[in-house]
Order: sequence, then C-alpha cells, then structure tokens
Amino acid sequence: MFRSFFPSPIIFFSSVVVWTAVAIIIWFGFLSDFVPMLEYLEEFVPQAVEGERPPFLTVDKLSIYIYILVAGFGFTLIWFFIERNKWYVWSVFGSTVIILVTYYSVQISVYFNGWFGNFFDLIQKALTEPNSVKLSVYYGELITVVPILIVSISVLILLSFFVNHYVFRWRTAMNDYYMENWPKLRHVEGAAQRVQEDTMRFASIVEGLGVAFVRSMMTLIAFLPLLYSLSQKVTELPFFGRVDGSMVYVAIMSALLGTVLLAVVGIKLPGLEFNNQKVEAAYRKELVYGEDSGDHAQPQTVKELFAAVRKNYFKLYFNYLYFNLARYAYLQGSNFIPLAVLGPTIVSGAITFGVFQQIRDAFDRVEESFKFFANSWTTIVDLISIYKRLSAFESIIYQDEVASHDDAPQNA
Repeated sequence: MFRSFFPSPIIFFSSVVVWTAVAIIIWFGFLSDFVPMLEYLEEFVPQAVEGERPPFLTVDKLSIYIYILVAGFGFTLIWFFIERNKWYVWSVFGSTVIILVTYYSVQISVYFNGWFGNFFDLIQKALTEPNSVKLSVYYGELITVVPILIVSISVLILLSFFVNHYVFRWRTAMNDYYMENWPKLRHVEGAAQRVQEDTMRFASIVEGLGVAFVRSMMTLIAFLPLLYSLSQKVTELPFFGRVDGSMVYVAIMSALLGTVLLAVVGIKLPGLEFNNQKVEAAYRKELVYGEDSGDHAQPQTVKELFAAVRKNYFKLYFNYLYFNLARYAYLQGSNFIPLAVLGPTIVSGAITFGVFQQIRDAFDRVEESFKFFANSWTTIVDLISIYKRLSAFESIIYQDEVASHDDAPQNA
C-alpha cells in the first residue's frame, strides 16, 4: 500500500515528522528574530499600520512564506539523493506541493477572519448610525478581497486537478505492485476486487484524510494564538466567570467530548465493515463462477450466501443507528456552544459585532480541527476495513518473501 509508492515508508514518514519539528524549532528558536533585518523586502510589500486592517502580505508574512518554501522543497531535495524511486516526483515532490498549498489556504482563512471582523464592524456602524458610511467605502472594502479571491479560487481548482492525478498515480503504483505478484495472489478470494476497487479507494481516502489532518494541524497552529488573543475580550463564562483563553479551553473540551463519544459508540463498525466485504466477496465469487459453470450458483448455495450478506448488513444498519444518533446530536449541538458561552459577553455589550464574528469563526475553526476524528470517523471506519483487506492480501506476498529468504543458502 505504501511501499509501492513512497520510498522506504517508515523512514520517509518518520523523517517528515522530524524535519517538520526541526524546521519549527529553528524558526521560532532564533530565525524569526532576523525578520526585522530584512529591510530590502519593504520595497516590495506594504507595511501594517496600527489601527488599520493589515494588508494580505507583509514583511513578516513574506519572510515566513519564503522560509516554508525553502524548508519544504529542501526536504524533497534531500530525498532526491537518499532514495529516488520510480514514483519520487508524485510521492515526495507531489506530497510536498499538496501540503504547501494546504498551508496557503489556511493563511487565506486567517486573513479573511480579520477582514470579516473589520467588515462586520463597518456593517454595524452603518446599521446603527444611518448614512455614517458612504456607499463608496462599503463597496471599496468588498473590492479589496477580489484579487485574493481570484488567486485563491484558481489555486484550489488547480490543486483539485493535481490531487486527482496524485491519487491515480498512487493507485497505479499499487496496481503495478500487485500485478507483479499476481501469480501468488490470483487464488485469494476477491483478489480482483482488491486490485481493481480497494487500491483506488485506499489511495483516495488516505490522501483525503491526510490532507484534512494536515490542514487541521495547520489551522490549529494559525488560529489557536488568534483565538486565545480574542478570548481576552470575553468578559466571563457561564458558571466559571473570567478565564484567560477561555474560548480555547471550551473548544478543546467540546472536541474531546465528541471524539471520545463517537470512538466509543462506533468501536464495532470497522469489524462489521470488514466482514461485510468478506460476505459480499463470497457471494459475488459464486455468481461469477455460475456464469461459466452449472455446478455453481445453485439456488440453495446462493440463498445461504445472500443470507449471510443480509445478516451482516442488518447488524451494520443497527450499529449505525445509534452511532448516527450520537454523531448528529453532537455535531448539531456543538454549533450552539459558542453562542451559549458568549452569552454574558454579548448581553453586556462588551464586544462589537465584528469581534463576535471573529471569535466565532476562530472558535469554529479550532473546534473543527480538534474534531477531526469525530468528523471523519465514518471515513476512518471505511479506511480501516480497506486496510485490513489489503493487509491480509499483501501478507501472502510477505510470507513468500520470508520463505524465499529462509530457503536461500546461508554463508558459513
């Protein structure tokens, strides 16, 4: 699944974690102190002015963007020399591109959080003080985001196109790997489905979950400090009073509660999904044999196989019944948490409408990031079942490789 596409998967993914940690330590440890010294950048980017909405690109932001690009593509260059396998361009370089573009989209979200805060304050002023805001000023604010939206939308479209090709290349790598070992695998029940369907679904789900997880981590890094800073404007929490960084703690507790809840009620689902594919494969195989031989797909045999399919589906439906009850109750209820905890602050008039929108947006993004497993649990269940099937499938290759190694003559 992984070694067909990535070079030395265990070492590769471990190096990703280590490289990322080292890059963060270097930046926040001492390199960020040199940003004010980059005076030559001031000629190319505008400067933030206190009290005004900051521009999209500043010296500080441009500096960290350059650093992240160097760190990202520096990692790909190192692996170019360490181990450049057949799929290096897509697995190493392509993964880096996807992560960097994901980081860019998170920074866009951070910018819009500040932009909407100022814009909603403008709306509040216009509504409470009629004719205090000129129409030209109102439309002028809207126009400022048009170039950013055009670039952002274009990047997302190109990323979607790139990801489609990325997933198919991964599927191709797995397909080629299994076909090279097809003589060992062809007798496995459902072998054709493993190669044709599971490879496609596995690559697609892993890519989707991987990008979502990375985006969640980047969102936390970007929005946690922002939410903590905005929380200073929250006067008090119900029952708890004044708490520094209050909205951060509320987001963490809300997400943790939902994740634990769904993990507990959905613990049986991966096994049921795995069994579901087994009984489906047995039923499908008998029908396929019946197309060529009258000895197969007899009424009694088909009846028994389909009864096994029905029994597993009904168990799956029952488990999803109470799982979805917990899932939707939590996901819908969590939407009202920021409204409830901000109640004392709102009724006291301690914040403007723009700040309220900023807090709520930052809270939602932080909570959604912490709720990654809760939101993705059904997809994770599907992935686990596919992983189990492909692992059992690949175990035949590994067993033969071990047996071949053991049978090889040993040097004295």
